[in-house]
Formats: sequence, C-alpha cells, structure tokens
Amino acid sequence: MPKDDRVLVSFESADDAAVVRLDGNRFIVQSVDFFTPIVDDPYQFGQIAAANSLSDIYAMGGTPLFALNIVAFPIQDLPKTILSKILQGGADKASEAGITIAGGHSIDDKEPKYGMVVTGEVEKDKLIKNSGAQIEDALILTKPLGTGIISTAIKQGYADQNQIDIAVKSMSTLNKTAAEIMNDLDVHAATDVTGFGLLGHLLEMCKASNVSAEINFKNLDFLPGVRELAEKGIIPGGSKRNLDFVNEYVHFQNSLSEIDQLLAADAQTSGGLLISLSNENADKFLDIFNSTAPFPAYKIGLITKKTDYIISI
Repeated sequence: MPKDDRVLVSFESADDAAVVRLDGNRFIVQSVDFFTPIVDDPYQFGQIAAANSLSDIYAMGGTPLFALNIVAFPIQDLPKTILSKILQGGADKASEAGITIAGGHSIDDKEPKYGMVVTGEVEKDKLIKNSGAQIEDALILTKPLGTGIISTAIKQGYADQNQIDIAVKSMSTLNKTAAEIMNDLDVHAATDVTGFGLLGHLLEMCKASNVSAEINFKNLDFLPGVRELAEKGIIPGGSKRNLDFVNEYVHFQNSLSEIDQLLAADAQTSGGLLISLSNENADKFLDIFNSTAPFPAYKIGLITKKTDYIISI
C-alpha cells in the first residue's frame, strides 16, 4: 500500500477504525461494518447492525458525525416493508447516537445484508488505540458475552423469548455511554468485542501492546441460558474457529471445560468495550457506568508483563 503520512491508523494494525489527520489536532475516524440478519425481526436487525457499526468509532474514543447505509436486499422476493423496517431500525439507532444517515448504497441480492459506514472525529489527545495497555492495568468488559450462541439458537429455534429479548437489548445498546466515560478518564487501550470474541480481541490488544493478560473466568458475565445452549451443542462455527485460532496463545486452567473455553471465545455481535486502564480509574469507570447502564460492567482481569502465554484464564 502507498504510504500516506496523514493516515495514522490503517491496515497495519488490528484497531477498530481508520484514523486520518485533518489539520492540527483534529482526526477523522471511519469504519464500515455490515452482516446478514441474526434475528427474525427486521426492525431489531436494523438496530443491531447500526449499533454494531457505531461501536468501532466509540472504541477509538471518537464521536460519530454521520453515517451511510449499506444495503443488500432481494427486492423481487421479499416485501419492501421488510426493507423499510430494517432501515427504520438503523435510522432510529443513528438518531439515538445523535447523528444523521446522509445517504448510502443498495444492491439487489438474494440474501439481505445491512450495515453502515460511520464517520466520526476525535482530538489527538482523546484517541484510544488497542496498543497502549500497560502492566498492572485492570481490564473492564461492558457487556455480557454469549450473543453468538444466542443468535445460533434463534436460527435453530432453540432460544426462548426471554433469551431473545435480553440478547437483542444487549446487541442494540450503544457503547456511547462507555465511550463518554472513557473520554473523561486516562484510558490506556480499548477495543470492542465482536466477531473474534473476547479472547481474539484481547489477543490483538496484548500483541499490539507487547504485554500479557490474566482473565478470571468467574468474573465473565454471560447472557441467560448461554451455557445450557452450549452444552446442547448450539455453538456457532465462528466461535469454534476463534478457539482454534487462540489456543496456541492461551493457557486455560485445568478446571475449565471445553464448554468454558468456547464460551470465552464466543463470536460476538455488537459486543461491549474491552478497556485497559489503571485500577483507580477502573473503579471510577464502574461507579459511573453501572449507575445507569442496562448491563453492568465488570473487572475481568488484568494486564501483566509478557509471558510465554499471551493470555492466561
């Protein structure tokens, strides 16, 4: 790729969004994300896809400015009302984020897909990357895990309505509040937990920061019924591939079963933020965040000096 001094974050790192210098201390943050339906309700699908797209901007400490829609839809095979509901879900979530959808692009496709290009901005001293984690930092996770397993259970008809409702609420919740609190604290590194799962995204953070991490499995929060579904074999292929990939870098305690390991590696959609910061600031974050958030955040572990295994759990 050609070198451009204005581009501060791009393909070279595993960060969540591209960052480009405009002038002085003003940076543009931009990301794109889209996927096929993971729930049956088209309006909820639109909300989840939009929240997921916005999350990359929040993870970098940025403020979203506007979005563009990306749409694929079988316009001859499905009612247009379904497409309208998808787009309405996205529009309502964008409004919640305080931005407008300024345009977009659509194609006729046999399989529906929806997402957004989101453009945001961040000041130089507010930019948060995944490469700044420091030894003795606490690690905070702001949403429960298990959306990959629940989404698979929905497709296979095994999820009950309560499980669906809670999972949809989690996936459609913006990471806006977490980002705003981060911006008032000295956060060293952050990323959002999505398709590579907790272990995959933590692995990226540790590699980029040249550190290791210890995770307390008992501190991980999971959506209701996730373990029971996993024990029935309802586990997405992406979660299994995640575990296969991280296995050589992760030391699992003997007390953790294969199901435990798969739960920790579950591929997420619109997951929470994984944040590395000092213990003192972690306590401040939790006090503020947990007073208003629909799902509590937890300290799940800490950053350590680099060891033979990058992650111990």
